Amino acid sequence: MRVEGKLFVSGRSLQEAVVEGGGEGAGLARDLDACLRALCRELGIPHPVWLPKNTREFARFRQTVFFEGQFTEKVPFDRFQIRWL
Repeated sequence: MRVEGKLFVSGRSLQEAVVEGGGEGAGLARDLDACLRALCRELGIPHPVWLPKNTREFARFRQTVFFEGQFTEKVPFDRFQIRWL
C-alpha cells in the first residue's frame, strides 16, 4: 500500500511525503494505520484523531482530510490530506 500525505496552509501545499507499508496480509485497516503513522513520523506531526467522516471519505474517495481540530496538539497547518495511491 502506498499513501501520500500533504500539509496545507491557506490552501497552499506546505509539505508532502509518500510512504509504503503493509502487504503482510494484516488487512486494509492495519495497513492504513501503519502508513498513517509512518506519514506522521515523516512529516513530523502528531497522529490525528480518526473520525467516522474519515472512514466514509476514505472508503468512497480513497482519500480523507484531517483538520487542525482533529489533533490533540497545536499544529502549524490548516489541514492534512492523505490519499491512497
